[in-house]
Amino acid sequence: MLGIKRLYLFMLRSFVPLFVMTFFICLFIVMMQFLWKYIDEMVGKGLSFDVLAELFFYAALSMIPMALPLAILLASLMTFGNLGEQFELTAMKASGVSLLKCMRPLIVFIVLIAIGAFFFQNNVLPVAQAKMWTLMFSMKQKSPELEIPEGVFYDQIPGYNLYVQEKGKDNGMLYDLMIYDVSRGFDNASIIMADSGKMAMMEDKQHLFLRLWQGESFENIREAGANMKNVPYRRESFTLKEILLTFDANFNRLDEEGMRNQYVGKNIAQLQATIDSVGLRVDSVGRTYGEQAKQQSFFGLDYYRHERGDDGKMKSVHPADVPMKKPMDIDSLFKGSNSGMAMAYVNHALNRARQQKADYEFKGMMLNDDRYTIRRHAIEMHRKFTLSFACLIFFFIGAPLGAIIRKGGLGMPLVVSVFLFIFYFIIDNSGYKMARDGKIPVVEGIWLSSAVLLPLGIFFTYKAMRDSAVFNKDAYVNFFKRLFGTSEVRHVEMKELAMENVQPSQAIERLVALREEASAFLAANPPRQSYTAYWLRGYSRSGLYRLRNKLEETVDYMSNSRDKLVVNKLSDFPILRSLWLYHPTNYEIAAKAAIILLPISFPVYLWGRHQQKNLREEVRRIITVADEVIQIEKEIEEKNNNDTEQH
Repeated sequence: MLGIKRLYLFMLRSFVPLFVMTFFICLFIVMMQFLWKYIDEMVGKGLSFDVLAELFFYAALSMIPMALPLAILLASLMTFGNLGEQFELTAMKASGVSLLKCMRPLIVFIVLIAIGAFFFQNNVLPVAQAKMWTLMFSMKQKSPELEIPEGVFYDQIPGYNLYVQEKGKDNGMLYDLMIYDVSRGFDNASIIMADSGKMAMMEDKQHLFLRLWQGESFENIREAGANMKNVPYRRESFTLKEILLTFDANFNRLDEEGMRNQYVGKNIAQLQATIDSVGLRVDSVGRTYGEQAKQQSFFGLDYYRHERGDDGKMKSVHPADVPMKKPMDIDSLFKGSNSGMAMAYVNHALNRARQQKADYEFKGMMLNDDRYTIRRHAIEMHRKFTLSFACLIFFFIGAPLGAIIRKGGLGMPLVVSVFLFIFYFIIDNSGYKMARDGKIPVVEGIWLSSAVLLPLGIFFTYKAMRDSAVFNKDAYVNFFKRLFGTSEVRHVEMKELAMENVQPSQAIERLVALREEASAFLAANPPRQSYTAYWLRGYSRSGLYRLRNKLEETVDYMSNSRDKLVVNKLSDFPILRSLWLYHPTNYEIAAKAAIILLPISFPVYLWGRHQQKNLREEVRRIITVADEVIQIEKEIEEKNNNDTEQH
C-alpha cells in the first residue's frame, strides 16, 4: 500500500481509531461545558430547532482548539499504553526497532494535523466564531417565550407588569388580573384590574391582544395637571376592554459585519493590519501629546525653550541646559500680598494642577484603550500558532508517557490526561489574562504554557527512549538513600558451590592490602575539617573509590570460602557509599560561592561533618574486621600445615 512499511500501518491503525473516538468524546465534553454556561440564554426563548442546531454547529467548530490537544494526549497515551501492556513495544525493541522509529508514522500524522489546525484557526475559526457570537447576541435580545405564571408578577413584556392569580387549564382564561402600565414612565403609570381575561398572540408575532372583562382602570393625568398642585387621575369601570400590547416574539438576526470587525472574526492578515494601524495611531497621538506638553507654559514659564540651532533649525532646549541670568525667587510672588491673595494663588495653582492631571489621565485612558485593542489582536494572532504547537507537545508527552506507564484502556490514561490538561489550561489561562491586562508581553503570556510543557515532553521522550524507570519508586528511594546517607547492611551467605577455592595465604595477602588501603585513607583525610577546607577539599573521592573497589574485590573473593565462620564474618564489613556530602563540589568557583552563602551552606557543612564521621567509623570497622578475618585465616593455614605434616 503505497510502499508504507507494515510497522507504520500497524501504528496508524492502532492510533487513528482511538484518536477519532477520543476527539469526539472531548468535543462532546467541552460542548456540555458550553451548554451549561449559556443555557440561560437559550431556555424560554421559543427558539426553533434549526437555530439551536446552527448555534451548536458553530460552537462545536469553536471548541475544536480546546478538544484537539486533549484528544491527541489521550489517544497517544492509550495507544502506547496498550502496546506496552501487551508487550508489543517490548517485542519491537527486542527486534531492534527503537521507540522513535515506532513513533515516526504518528509524528508525520500529528504534523499534518498541526498544519491543518493552523489553517483551521486562520480560515475557518474566525468565520465560525463570528457567526456563533452573532447568534448568541441575537438570542440575548430576543424576547422570552410568553408563559404567564400564577401568583407572581410577570415583567417580560416591555413596559408592563402582569399579575395573574389563577389560570384556566382547559380554556386558557386568566382570572383576577392586575396590569401595571409603565410604558409612558412611572409618573404616568396606569393600573388595570379585571376579574378575568384572555390573551392571544397576533399573526405578525409583534403584538399581544388582551381582552378583559369586569374590571376598573386607574390612570394618572400628570400632563393635564402639570401646573396644578394636586395631580388628577382618571378612574374607569368597564364590562369589556380590549388592549393591544407591543411584544416582538420574532427571532431577529443581528448583522454579522459588526462581529467580523472584532478580533475573533479576523485572520492573520487582518489582525496584523489592525495592529499596525492602531499602533501607528498610538505612536502619532503619543508624539502629539508629547509636543503639546513641551510647548505648554505654566504661569508664563516655558518648560522648554525653542531656539534656532547652528544648522538653522528650531529645536527644544531644556531650561537646565541654558544658564539663567538671575535665579528665580519663588517667594517674591507672595511678597506684598495679603493672606487672602496668597491663598488665592495657591488655590489657583492647585486647580491648574488638578485640571492638568485630569487632562493627562483622560489622554492616558484613551491610549490605554488602543493598547488594549492591540493586545487583544496580538493575542488572537499568536493563538493561531499555539494550537499547532500544543498538538505536537501533547503527542510527545502522551506517547512516551504511555510507553513508560504501560497501562491501556480508559482508566490510568484518562486520569493522567485530565491532570496534564488541567495543568496546561491553568497555565495557559493565567498567561492569557496577564497578557490581556498588559502585565507581561503578549508573546510571553500566550507561549507560557508551551514553554512550560515543552521541557516535560522532551524529558518524557528522553526517558522513554532509554527505558528509564521514571515512575519506579524504588529508584527514587535508592537515590535519596545515596544522597542523604541511609546506611545499608551487607548480607553474605554460604555458597553451595564455589568456582574458586580460597587459599589462606592469598586471602591474608588481600586482607592486608585492604587494611593498608583503609589506613592510608584515614591518614590522607583529616578527622576534622574546617568550614573552608570542607568546601574546597572535602574527602578524596578517588581514594574512597579505590578503597571501595578493594573492599568489594576482597569480599567477593572471600565469599568462596568453605569456612562458615569466615563467611559470617564478611557480613560485618560495611558497604561504603559515595555520598555527595563527603565532597560537595569539585568546582572551585562553586565551593567559594557556597562559602560566601553562609546561612545556607553552614547547615550542609554540619551534616557533611556528621557523614564524614560516620565514614571514618566505617573505615575503622573495615580495619577491625580485616584483622579478625586475618587471624581466622592464619589459624586455618596453621591447621592445614599441621594436617599436612601428620600425613
